[in-house]
Amino acid sequence: MAPIVLEDIKFKMDLDALYKRLHIDPESEYAQLAAELARKAEGVARPKALYREAFVDSLDEDHVVIDGVRIHSRIMSINFKGIDRVFPYITTCGRELFSWADALDDILEQYWAGAIMEMALEAAYDALLAHLDLEYHTGRLSAMNPGSLADWPIKGQRDLFSLLGNSEGTIGVELTESFLMIPIKTTSGILFPAEEGFHSCSLCDRKSCPNRRAPYDESLYSKKYNIKENIDNQ
Repeated sequence: MAPIVLEDIKFKMDLDALYKRLHIDPESEYAQLAAELARKAEGVARPKALYREAFVDSLDEDHVVIDGVRIHSRIMSINFKGIDRVFPYITTCGRELFSWADALDDILEQYWAGAIMEMALEAAYDALLAHLDLEYHTGRLSAMNPGSLADWPIKGQRDLFSLLGNSEGTIGVELTESFLMIPIKTTSGILFPAEEGFHSCSLCDRKSCPNRRAPYDESLYSKKYNIKENIDNQ
């Protein structure tokens, strides 16, 4: 299936959420300044998503083959056991908002703009999940993201992007030689059905992570991701 672009994504600034994210008192003078910046950003922002329906050809102890692309990940091989269809994706705040933020001179405004771009990225991700559920009746989905764990390092971006075609031409997302993405507020990964739910954070022991979504489970890898044992038992 050819990649699909979602670009008509509504983005309405939630000022209360922005104030909370930036630790701004809604009654302060900073709140008014942040609101003015947010209104400008709202007029510029064009968050986008790119995805495709893809199929698992095969999996082994340390890799998965998706539509002919071999991805090395022991954890993915367990997570995708018994799964036929997955959704490689990229979501982004959009090149328009990124360029606008990059042109700001004031350091405080640059910081605020970073938070606004994060909110635009979240809008794109939420829109993608809603679209997939509507079109494919996916129900609950989990995601694996290159670079979130050593098991699927950041260089895995190359394989993921190869599944999605010309991302720079379709949604303005560029993959650099160091496998970072531009715009910076962009995420990529593979969405897949998971009844129990999966969070990379549960396998990451990094302390004081501002983006942690689940507590670290020290025993999870040995319980679920002992690859030989899990492969042999299924």
